[in-house]
Parts: sequence; structure tokens; C-alpha cells
Amino acid sequence: MSITPHIVVRGAEDAVAFYHDAFGAEEVSRIPVPDGRLMSVQLRIDDDLLHIADEFPEMAVLAPPSIGGTPVILALDVTDADAVFAQAVSAGAAIRQPLADMFWGDRHGQVEDPFGHRWNIAQHLRDVPHDEVVAAAAQAFS
Repeated sequence: MSITPHIVVRGAEDAVAFYHDAFGAEEVSRIPVPDGRLMSVQLRIDDDLLHIADEFPEMAVLAPPSIGGTPVILALDVTDADAVFAQAVSAGAAIRQPLADMFWGDRHGQVEDPFGHRWNIAQHLRDVPHDEVVAAAAQAFS
């Protein structure tokens, strides 16, 4: 079993270009509909797949701006967080959390793409014992 994110955007054609520029996504396939919208575009980012689609309000298929944001965060585990983060920002992503070395052992930051989707970008730096992570989280949130 695997999980493949399927996200909805306003302007799937523009999103294809953004995800290519930001994350190196390559288009695998697309399904257009007669009115010009895209029902699905399958992208490959490294070895993983991402599906994107245009909004279809008549079917309650809505993008983050139409519903006031998103409760979902997509996570990219990368070998060079600084490079990927800079590439995403250069492509038009907004910084939500600057990159920093985190108590759980990752270099981590978060961006929001121009379509309202949030992306964690993380690079594993070191293994941290679980009890130390729990203690640090308790301190950070107290």
C-alpha cells in the first residue's frame, strides 16, 4: 500500500510549472477536460508521485483559498534542505518558518506555495533518542 497526495489548486497549469521550478517535478501524465481545466496531472518528484487538479466548485472540489486555508502539510525529506528551500522560495513560495536545526535532529523549515499548500522541507542531521525529543517538545510547548 502507498499514499499519493492529490491536491487541488486554482490554475493547475501554473502549478505544474511552479512544482517543476520549486521541487524539480516532472510531468508523467495529464487528463484535461473540454473546458480547459485539468482533472488530473500526475507529477513525479524524485521517486514519489503527486497528483494535482484544478478546482471543480460544481463538484465541491476546492483549493485552499476557497476554503480559507489548508489543514494539510506536505513533507519533503531531502538531502540538502538549504538548496531545496532556496529553490522553492526563488520559484515563488512564501516562507512560513525559516530553516533551522531542530531539537528532533532535522534541519527544517516550512513554505507555502502560491496555491495555498504548505510544505515542510527537512534534512535529517542526527539521530536523537525519543525520550530527548519528547522532553524537548514538552519544553518548547510549555
